[in-house]
Amino acid sequence: MQNKVLILDFGSQYTQLIGRRVRELNIFSEIKPFNKPPEDLSEYKAVILSGSPFSVRADDAPHPDLSEIRGKKPLLGVCYGAQYLAHFNGGNVEKSNTREYGRANLSHVETGNPFLEKVNTGSQVWMSHADTIKQLPENTQLLASTHDVENAAFKFDGEETYGIQFHPEVYHSTDGKQLLENFLVNIAGIEQTWTPDAFVETTVAELKEKLGDEKVILGLSGGVDSSVAAVLLHKAIGSNLHCIFVNNGLLRKNEFDGVLKQYEGMGLNVKGVDASARFLDELAGESDPETKRKIIGRVFVEVFDDESKLVKGANWLAQGTIYPDVIESVSATGGPSATIKSHHNVGGLPDYMKLKVVEPLKMLFKDEVRRVGASMGLDKELLGRHPFPGPGLAIRILGDITRDKVAILQEVDHIFINGLREWGLYDKVWQAGAMLLPVNSVGVMGDERTYEKCVALRAVESTDGMTADWVNLPYEFLQKTSNDIINKVPGVNRVVYDISSKPPATIEWE
Repeated sequence: MQNKVLILDFGSQYTQLIGRRVRELNIFSEIKPFNKPPEDLSEYKAVILSGSPFSVRADDAPHPDLSEIRGKKPLLGVCYGAQYLAHFNGGNVEKSNTREYGRANLSHVETGNPFLEKVNTGSQVWMSHADTIKQLPENTQLLASTHDVENAAFKFDGEETYGIQFHPEVYHSTDGKQLLENFLVNIAGIEQTWTPDAFVETTVAELKEKLGDEKVILGLSGGVDSSVAAVLLHKAIGSNLHCIFVNNGLLRKNEFDGVLKQYEGMGLNVKGVDASARFLDELAGESDPETKRKIIGRVFVEVFDDESKLVKGANWLAQGTIYPDVIESVSATGGPSATIKSHHNVGGLPDYMKLKVVEPLKMLFKDEVRRVGASMGLDKELLGRHPFPGPGLAIRILGDITRDKVAILQEVDHIFINGLREWGLYDKVWQAGAMLLPVNSVGVMGDERTYEKCVALRAVESTDGMTADWVNLPYEFLQKTSNDIINKVPGVNRVVYDISSKPPATIEWE
């Protein structure tokens, strides 16, 4: 693939948004840590430097080697990237008197430069920085300003190297997509060929070459990622794909039978394995969130090891891993970011399991997975299904896991999710679920005092799960749902609604 864009990550919360905006232009992008760039840059036609929580004035500021990029490939520095280009090339970057954050408008736009074509004076942009470029290097041209930021955009003379102080990747920058298109298409000359159909054609061909006549085991979950991965693999290797759907005892109510029925008629070779007792026994007495995830991941692999031995000639384990799970981001210390939570479907396999891993979706964001699925004709209801965590209800039960707690949460979740469907709210929500809290609260039912469980409902809107905001569900819906849960689920006497955004919270509670 010779039509790629390289994004060097300096730790900005917006880096993945840059990648997604580039892909919305039907141009493939890859994100790499600034301190671990690809050795071979020949396949990248342009490079973007991300923002960062760092100051370029700090002694430990990220300082990449751009000698193979500057003047050789079109280069765009965003926020920190722009300050970096200015500061280390003779310009002056100083701490701003006030934090420049939020909406601003371009008060001056230089005409005649293809970088700002169709970007007009007055265009809204989004600022997020504590430092500001006070003076540009001598060999640069000022391209745009705002009322408070004189050097909002600039270009180096004699080369296609640009810097912008604002963030074109966020929706608040109204002409941000246009600016990126100007840079990547008009200036870098990149062809806009990254489409779902092109991805399917390329991926199927690559899978055929990689897998040959060998057999592949795939774990189905009923969700979008594993389903799209299964159809891609089926297109490539047909009956050599053996799909296994494991009941870990932590699925939603009736989900095991429902998912198996869902796959009927899709032409896939699917086997259901009920390992619920095995998972729940292993989890007994464990309350630490990360330990629970690791137990589930270990048992998941063990079950697959057992099942793979029943498929003669199986050499591969397929996974529905997607791009946000595998991006190695950069923390504020300049190294790999801290692990927020482990993903059970990412990483190597234990030595005893003699299967190689194939991950056909590992370069796609969630919304791209859905578009690829749609291009292959997958059912709209399946593609519109909310994400569900691999560890299932285990990370929605805070504290230790018991069969009784799972049963309670399944009933609560069933009422909540079905209610969203009945009220026409399901498709307006990106992800929803219920959490069983490790506290009891006093209540009154009839004339009797109760001391029972509290559950929290969570519904968020998002594009890919990297950031999310809580959904303002109608009071009438929440009122009815709360009443239904308390009246119909023994052991629950209190319902609360989570109004936390990500960040700082995560979507799941564990």
